[in-house]
Amino acid sequence: MRIKKKKLSLIYRLKRDIYFSLIRFIRFFQSIFLKKQNNKFLFILSPPYCGSTLLSQLLSTSKNVSCNNNLGTREGQLLPGVRHFMFQKNRWNEHVKYPWDKVKKVWLKYWDLSKPVLLDKSIPNIMRVSEIKKEFENINFICMVRNPYAQVEGVMRRNDESAKNAAIFSLKCLQYQRQNIKNKESSLFISYEQLTENPEKTKRKIIAFLPELSDIKMDLKYKAHNFKTKSKMGIVNLNQEKMEKLTGKQIETINRIFEKEKELLDYFGYQIVKR
Repeated sequence: MRIKKKKLSLIYRLKRDIYFSLIRFIRFFQSIFLKKQNNKFLFILSPPYCGSTLLSQLLSTSKNVSCNNNLGTREGQLLPGVRHFMFQKNRWNEHVKYPWDKVKKVWLKYWDLSKPVLLDKSIPNIMRVSEIKKEFENINFICMVRNPYAQVEGVMRRNDESAKNAAIFSLKCLQYQRQNIKNKESSLFISYEQLTENPEKTKRKIIAFLPELSDIKMDLKYKAHNFKTKSKMGIVNLNQEKMEKLTGKQIETINRIFEKEKELLDYFGYQIVKR
């Protein structure tokens, strides 16, 4: 069984490498003949397990958008050329500095430069906004958060993390996002709840922020990562189902952490859960 899994992993990596090589080849000629002037850079700033993959897929339905990575979780940090230093265990250490000039040079090989809007979604970017702004011009951000209890469930399930550590991490993400949304000129704030419960209103907010995205489609089915299925599904709020997976003891542990930062939860409109 282990040998079979290893073989499948090797086949997957080979197919992935061939795919990325083909993309670079295509983008090279597009950049020569179809390059657009004054592209806008659009960064999704979102903690993990908060709906950012869904948002990336949604924005990518626009004919004016090019995402630098359309595979898996659609993160630029996973691309060949940057993965070896961006996707490491220390990626959540805010003191780790990246050579953003090199990152930009690599990402430009994967973006379709004939598109007006160049999109990236790399989760740890929520704590590296100031560095990104130094390298990228004509830049915009869409900041997203989700009910922290739902995020904690995802962190615990996907990373085999304790309720305490997951809650601490979730609060840290909210702290970064509170700082990120202060610049209202170049950033738009939406929540997972707004996106899933009122997609048409959220669509209007996105278009008002970036008119180039006027043709995004909210009524399609998307293959974003979630705990229910790997199949495509419509835009649905999965918070309640995720939160119901938390035990009473886990809720108590999470609440002890969250109650210390109640003001932060209030800022985003979230409440302490009682059972």
